[in-house]
Amino acid sequence: MTDVIVIEAGRHERNYWRDLWRYRELFYVLAWRDIAVRYKQTVIGAAWALIRPFLTMVIFTVLFGRLAKLPSDGTAPYPLMVFAGMLPWTLFSSGVSEAANSMIGNANLISKVYFPRLIVPTATVVVAFVDFLITFSILLAMMVWYRFLPGWQILVLPAFVVLAFLAAIGPALWITSLIVRYRDFRVIVPFIVQLGLYVSPVGFSSAIVPETWRFAYALNPMVGVIDGFRWCILGGQGALRPETLAVSLAVTAFFLWYGIRRFRKTERSFADLL
Repeated sequence: MTDVIVIEAGRHERNYWRDLWRYRELFYVLAWRDIAVRYKQTVIGAAWALIRPFLTMVIFTVLFGRLAKLPSDGTAPYPLMVFAGMLPWTLFSSGVSEAANSMIGNANLISKVYFPRLIVPTATVVVAFVDFLITFSILLAMMVWYRFLPGWQILVLPAFVVLAFLAAIGPALWITSLIVRYRDFRVIVPFIVQLGLYVSPVGFSSAIVPETWRFAYALNPMVGVIDGFRWCILGGQGALRPETLAVSLAVTAFFLWYGIRRFRKTERSFADLL
């Protein structure tokens, strides 16, 4: 019995999300390859994932905690509060930065083989999640050093990890589609990520933000994520407000929807543009 090839208009669109599941092994291969390449032929290997957030924590502690004399959340040591904010921010910034150039880095694969292109930037964000797990070991060591035990709130932490992952995916997909068409954005992205570090509550507590600026401040999706991390890690002492979290959730959902929409709209032309 001979095979029959059916050519039908719109068939690819209807089966796109099913194809994501069919190509799940490609997702695993790309994610593992990116993890291996990231630390291959480096002097200190995975320690890079520890050094960068640790040094940033030290700088922020000196600038905001010692010089500016900003308060911590409750009785938590200031370095511990800063590092609790560094964890989700590192996951977000690394995910966006790595995914932004993922399509260009896989140009040869994209131009020759069909598969749902959404796999490429999503697999890249997994590398940032591996860095997050490595960096989490510093947090555990700091808790032992300061003899600080979290409360029952630590059980909610996985939910905020997922939220941080989703907060990175949306902007990453949007920026990726822009970079494929306009290569100038490769230069702009590091600047935007660096700026976001200072407008997010990484080196300071959200409690110092004036009430009149609360809503505008919460439009940054990482505000709710960082506050949630601190609330979980610091035993409920973080400045987590339900209204701020609700706004951050809404903004995260919007960017996720818009990022997927823009990515899917420009996906057909990726092979030609690359």
